[in-house]
Amino acid sequence: MSGDPILRIKNLHVSIEDTEILRGVDLEIGFGEIHALMGRNGSGKSTLANVLMGHPDFEITEGEIEYLGQDLVEMEPWERARAGVFLSFQYPQAVPGLQVGNFLRKSVQAIRGEDAPGARDFRTELNAAMTELNVDKQFLGRYVNDGFSGGEKKRFEILQLLLNKPRLAVLDETDSGLDIDALQTVAKGINASTSMETGCLIITHYQRILDHVQPTHVHILIDGRLVKTGGAELAVAVEEKGYEWLSVEGD
Repeated sequence: MSGDPILRIKNLHVSIEDTEILRGVDLEIGFGEIHALMGRNGSGKSTLANVLMGHPDFEITEGEIEYLGQDLVEMEPWERARAGVFLSFQYPQAVPGLQVGNFLRKSVQAIRGEDAPGARDFRTELNAAMTELNVDKQFLGRYVNDGFSGGEKKRFEILQLLLNKPRLAVLDETDSGLDIDALQTVAKGINASTSMETGCLIITHYQRILDHVQPTHVHILIDGRLVKTGGAELAVAVEEKGYEWLSVEGD
């Protein structure tokens, strides 16, 4: 392992339909680190997540993104996924007709390549992950996100995280709409997926998930700019005081 971070973002400017959303973001995520990105609606949090995964609607007008020393911008979305970048969607899409069990098996084979487990070992890993997340085995026969509750969609995202074993996990509001039991279960899965070989970016509005997943860094994004970085205590301060005081500081 080199001294380079997993992810390095330098002076990132991003626009959509000629409207600038991100205005010079600098961010580094090192091995073993969990970063939380907080901000109001419309601050650019989900834009950053989509750009990291290669969404074609967003235009990078300036700046660089390096992943494990490679130029991430030059990689197609499927290449990013195969290289170990994982995005948990804020609003996962339904795929009627595609069974969950088949989707998971094929995705693990595609993402993990030569390191993918054989059929017996995959079933062992799958059963362990489903037990970790309190997912019933009947879940495997359903269609991907078709008729899923909000909690089921988020559990399914974290189930993919556990099985695909990415190097960089980007979790876009994985905690939204979850009751406390589901939140604790999802947090348990996030914690189980982290190690000194991985990095994680949790995008959230609220501090509550950070009671269960301890961040090493907390960043506040306002109007497309990172205005403050700190430790877990920063998330607590935002929960207590809101964002207005940071808007004033960042002006």
